[in-house]
Amino acid sequence: MRYLFVLITCFLASIAHAERIKDISSVAGVRSNQLVGYGLVVGLDGTGDKTSFTSQTFRNMLNNFGVAIPANVSPSSKNIAAVAIHADLPPFSKPGQTIDITVSAIGDAKSLRGGSLLMSPLKGADGNVYALAQGNLVVSGFGAEGRDGSRLSVNVPSVGRIPNGATVERTVPNAFSQGDSLVLNLNHPDFTTSRRVAEEINNLLGANTAKTIDATSIRVRAPRDAGQRVSFISVLENLEVTPAKETAKVIINSRTGTIVIGQDVRVSPVAVTHGGLTVAITEELEVNQPNGLTEGETVITPRTGIQVDEDSGHMFEFSPGASLRDIVEAVNQVGAAPGDLMAILEALKQAGALKAELIVI
Repeated sequence: MRYLFVLITCFLASIAHAERIKDISSVAGVRSNQLVGYGLVVGLDGTGDKTSFTSQTFRNMLNNFGVAIPANVSPSSKNIAAVAIHADLPPFSKPGQTIDITVSAIGDAKSLRGGSLLMSPLKGADGNVYALAQGNLVVSGFGAEGRDGSRLSVNVPSVGRIPNGATVERTVPNAFSQGDSLVLNLNHPDFTTSRRVAEEINNLLGANTAKTIDATSIRVRAPRDAGQRVSFISVLENLEVTPAKETAKVIINSRTGTIVIGQDVRVSPVAVTHGGLTVAITEELEVNQPNGLTEGETVITPRTGIQVDEDSGHMFEFSPGASLRDIVEAVNQVGAAPGDLMAILEALKQAGALKAELIVI
């Protein structure tokens, strides 16, 4: 079977563009927090589940409302489903604000379409309740099933979302207003970029205002007053800095045949031979029957044929310091398949001719 070969080349401008500090870094301690919960979705059209933990949750809910169910009776209904709920609590979220939630079936429910989530607590990693979730689900997928057992499913009907489906009940404390300094963390660690950020801040606010800690972090002296610190961060995050160039990399996705080559990739003087080898294997079934009226049985014998075609090899040579464009043009002229090109790149790396980091994902 043939598969698609995609070669993506990253030609960057010779002059790097400046970026805002807010786009390449974040303030240490200012982060979202994950919340998780468990609950019941009701009102389904026979697409729920009948698992034991769903029945137990249903019984407990009824008991909380004063409805006593005999111990020998196991409540069950295909109109309810046990679900897991998760959400991200943004930084500085205050009680009364709402956040989006995702609801996923954890039993054998076929679909959550048309269901409503009953009030469920959402807890953080510390076990405290930070939000309460409830609302009607929005499910993008749907499924249909025939009496003969045939099924059709589009997307995933067992997962849904509730926009603004949880109300924040507790504030997550953070150290944003504490101390006389704050730390900026780069999204992509780089010593040069870290130094340039510190220099840009010092050029605006004075020497020794910012100091690099390592390739990721820059410590900046900041006012203690919370209101002044907000204005201070607003000024810092809009400063423009020219990030350093990324290291030379070649990224290979062996599953999809995608190859990404960075701009600064260079190749030392080297000659590469590319040969094409095609192996075709066919198998046919031959029926052998007994002759005339003699005794015997009909036998089916497999016949296997193997054909090997080897094309003439191609050779191309890279001059000293060959650039990305040279590599791409040479590969296109050869017409290498994805597997062959990956083998060529790996061989170049092993030979020490490829001046880049080779990453296989």
